[in-house]
Amino acid sequence: MSDQSVKPFLPAANPSTWLGVMGGGQLGRMFAQAAQAMGYKVAVLEPSADCPAGQVAEHLVEAAYTDAAGLDALAAQCAAVTTEFENVPADSLSRLAQQVFVAPNAHGVSVAQDRIAEKSFFVACADKSGVMPAPHKVITSAEDVDAIAADVADELLPGILKTVRMGYDGKGQVRVRSREDVRAAWESMGKVTCLLEKMLPLAYEVSVLTARGHDGASVVYPIAENVHRDGILFTTTVPGPNVSPECARKAQDAARAIVAELGYVGVLCIEFFVLADGSLVVNEMAPRPHNSGHYTIDACVTSQFAQQVRAMARLPLGDVRQHSPSVMLNILGDVWFDGDSTTPREPAWDRVLALPGANLHLYGKDDPRRGRKMGHVTFVAPTLLEAQRQFEAACAILGIAP
Repeated sequence: MSDQSVKPFLPAANPSTWLGVMGGGQLGRMFAQAAQAMGYKVAVLEPSADCPAGQVAEHLVEAAYTDAAGLDALAAQCAAVTTEFENVPADSLSRLAQQVFVAPNAHGVSVAQDRIAEKSFFVACADKSGVMPAPHKVITSAEDVDAIAADVADELLPGILKTVRMGYDGKGQVRVRSREDVRAAWESMGKVTCLLEKMLPLAYEVSVLTARGHDGASVVYPIAENVHRDGILFTTTVPGPNVSPECARKAQDAARAIVAELGYVGVLCIEFFVLADGSLVVNEMAPRPHNSGHYTIDACVTSQFAQQVRAMARLPLGDVRQHSPSVMLNILGDVWFDGDSTTPREPAWDRVLALPGANLHLYGKDDPRRGRKMGHVTFVAPTLLEAQRQFEAACAILGIAP
């Protein structure tokens, strides 16, 4: 890489320095807000004109993620481009990289968007990371299903059958207890290639948010302890009340090894299972800022979105210190409805915001639907117990079981 190629993309007023983002969802919206606070202008490429990121960005390229003209227009305007979700086509990132700096690159994204490639990568770098994924088997045919009872039933059942691509927030996943369960689930998924993964004795789940710069420098945020409901993140608590210092050290060391082995630039979130015996198992990774990292906006010196800006602009990475204990509550569209009602009404945000340490973040979506991510609330306090109490009070106001 030449000296010219490693110069940072500094914010400037005239002419403006533009940063681009593939995807118009809430992660793109919060990225844009962080970039604008640092003096950049933001262009978003997204097929839908009315999208959360497009509402705040200075420019929207309304085009499909594979549209050559749209990609070229984004590259022509921007000094660097990133992505806000893992399912952007890797080929599109490769095309952009021929014209502009792209972080993360196509390789890192392609590994994360294919469960087989992801598991293979975790296994390959286990000597350096010190962690392995759960036992698993690729299911591509009826013969693979037939073989389960004969050779791996004791190892992999009960398990979870997952589609190899496009699964998130609990989608594309079915719990299975027998070979016939696997067969029925695989057929219901259209007989696409799947991964059968053994269910392990889980104590709790954690995620590790890390970032790596173009120069190889990396940082790791405090360990976040997560609770999911119906496959969707419900809460993130930091510091994790169950996370021991040894577990935190091992997870952070593993994240540093994984992000380095991937040759990654940008923010990467890695999810781990902590088992009943205290051992650590790597589950999956997301090549972007993550729902479980939203607490960093209000509780850390550098938010995950400001960190993504720094990494893609080839600036020094920011301080990841957490200045306040926090609990983040995901807000789904369900809170707009009373009981079985189909008529939405606005939640009592005034009462939520009256709670000490409450920080409300709504994503600009005007169509609340049950199960749809509409926003989040982060509670910060001098102690974790105080943050948890305010979280519980908000749940009572919003009609959410804590």
